[in-house]
Amino acid sequence: MQKSVAYAFMLAATLGLAACDKPSENKAEDAQEARTEAQESMNDAAEESNEAAQKEAEAAQERADEQQENSQQSMPEDSAPGDTSVPATPPAVPTEPGAPADPTKQQ
Repeated sequence: MQKSVAYAFMLAATLGLAACDKPSENKAEDAQEARTEAQESMNDAAEESNEAAQKEAEAAQERADEQQENSQQSMPEDSAPGDTSVPATPPAVPTEPGAPADPTKQQ
């Protein structure tokens, strides 16, 4: 009878240990899954960032094109697009020697 009880305890202990999962295995699997999910999230974020940068670049290009069109439309027709010269001022009126330069300012 002692042998049968000993065998029963041995069988119960063996089945009990076999039924238990090792926590280290679960943690390793969970860590691998979390790492995979984090990598996927990073890839998605990078893709969204690239898309946003592309849209921003397109919008900036459109704004630049509009500004260029507006500046070309507001230019007088007789001036060249690259002409940035300032219109000449009228020549100064020569005064007589000994006369004040400004008639309103007398000595």
